[in-house]
This record gives sequence, C-alpha cells and structure tokens, in this order.
Amino acid sequence: MGRPILLEGEPGTGKTEIAKVLAAQLPRRLVRLQCHDGMDLASAAYEWNHARQLMAIRLAEAAGEADRSALERGLYDRRFLEPRPLLQAIEGSPALLLIDELDRADEPFEAFLLEVLADFQITVPELGTIRAHTPPVVVITSNRTREVHDAIRRRCLYHWVDYPDAARERAILARRAPDVPAALSAQVVAFAQGLRGGDTFFKPPGVAETVDWARALTALNRRELEPDAAEATLGVLLKYQDDIARLRGAELARRVEEAREAAS
Repeated sequence: MGRPILLEGEPGTGKTEIAKVLAAQLPRRLVRLQCHDGMDLASAAYEWNHARQLMAIRLAEAAGEADRSALERGLYDRRFLEPRPLLQAIEGSPALLLIDELDRADEPFEAFLLEVLADFQITVPELGTIRAHTPPVVVITSNRTREVHDAIRRRCLYHWVDYPDAARERAILARRAPDVPAALSAQVVAFAQGLRGGDTFFKPPGVAETVDWARALTALNRRELEPDAAEATLGVLLKYQDDIARLRGAELARRVEEAREAAS
C-alpha cells in the first residue's frame, strides 16, 4: 500500500527486530534512524561537509582561481553533501527505513518528517528537491513515552506489539539461544512472564532480557532455575535497583518456585 507502519508497544517487545527481519526477508538494505532529544536536520537528513568545502576553496585559490562567484557556486556541489539516514533511504538501491523510537525526538522534528512520509522527497535549499526513485518501506517504532502527532498517525498503518505469550517466547528463546537446556528455558520464560503482570515493577523484562538471562544462567552451568543463581544474575533481567531490591529474598524464592511449577 506504500504506507509506513507504526509499531507501538512497551520497550523490549521486539519492535526493532520486526523491522530487521522484514528488511532481510524482502530483501532490502536496512537504514536506521535512531531518534533522540534535540535531533535536527543535520543528524537526520543531510549535512554539508564544511571541512571539504573549505579545502576546495583553498585548492582553487592556490590554483589561481579568481572568480569568487564561481567558487561560491561550487561550494554547494553534490559531492560536498553528506547524506544521513533519511536521505540515504531515499537515494540508491531499495531500502527499508527504520525510524526507531520516534517518541524520543522533539515534536518539531515530526513536521519535517511529514514531507518525507508524504512524498518520499527531501528539499535541500542549495540543490533542490531530491526524490526517491523507489520509495523505501518505512517502519516507525514508539515506546509511547509521549504521543506521536496525529498527522504522523494518519499516514501510517498501526500495529500494537505486545509481549509474546509463553509459547511464543519459548520459541524465540529456542531460536536465539539454542544451547539453553529445555527445562531452564521453560522456567526462565515462566519467571519473566510472571514479572510482567500488574504494576509491581518499574521496568518489566523484555524478550531481549529473557534471552540474556537464560544465556547467563547457562554460562553458570545451570540446567534449572534456582534461587541462588537467579539472585546472582538479576542484573541481567532487571535494569533498575528498586526492581531488584523488591524481588530479592523470600519473594524471589517464591517466584522461582512458581516458575518451576508452571513450567513442569
């Protein structure tokens, strides 16, 4: 349909991985724009290489070039333009453009993004408008730290990415970490699934943390989930001290026992 896909969901549910797999399957080259606070045109679309422009001026002067108007016109030649992810996705071979964590960018950036999503073109004042010969497939992700503007949403197909159920998470773990023993894999998944229910934890573990935790326990030669190993490796699964402190001791032992029972 030629429409961007907006993927929203909690951190760690696999939104970025969806874009990577889609790029591999199409296949298209993956161009990733990682959004952040204060992101501007120079970091997202293009930037003039001022060092090369200055070098070109000095070389022209050393060669005896006296026509300053010609020098000025030559400064904004295409060879001095450094493409950033948005321009890289529009030019060249067919691409998949991943605009990752758009909710981290400032709202004014979304206004510029509208031109790219509407017409797949970027206007460079000194050169003109650069249009895509083959429009990129666009995937936008958001963790909902703020609401993405309605103008962006209207141009997108929307999909909410939730945490996988236990069966799917076990399948992911088997594919990403095939050396993890089957019993440990099932228990780790049951434990992680239990942490995601309710609002007890500030940052419940995502799928990536589940995979990392299973690998860490396997590296300790554990074939089943046990309280001592779980407590020693909680920093792999949880990333906030308050969450780790809330889970230690008797609460951890209880949850480990519940996970072993659920996986049996």
